[in-house]
Amino acid sequence: MREVNDNNFNEVVLKSAKSVVLDFWAPWCGPCHTVAPILEKLAETYKEQIEFVKCNVDDNPESANAFSIRSIPCVLCIKDGKVLNMTTGAVPASVFEEKIKILL
Repeated sequence: MREVNDNNFNEVVLKSAKSVVLDFWAPWCGPCHTVAPILEKLAETYKEQIEFVKCNVDDNPESANAFSIRSIPCVLCIKDGKVLNMTTGAVPASVFEEKIKILL
């Protein structure tokens, strides 16, 4: 998964030619570490159709604030620069898979 930051966020996420799954996370967040391998596996499965990226909320407050992120992990499904759905917390892989189908 590609890391995004406040400097490249608009280009990588909002102007992406592909749909994007965006994971807002932090190194100290236990549930974030639970979700990471699930998203890594999905990123491999859908690499041709969807761009998977992650954004550290501690290092990139502007990006987190732009989406009013208040709890993490927070995973957004974005198409054409618009958020189609959001998942907060550590949920099973099946939930993420169901959510990202909207991007295909």
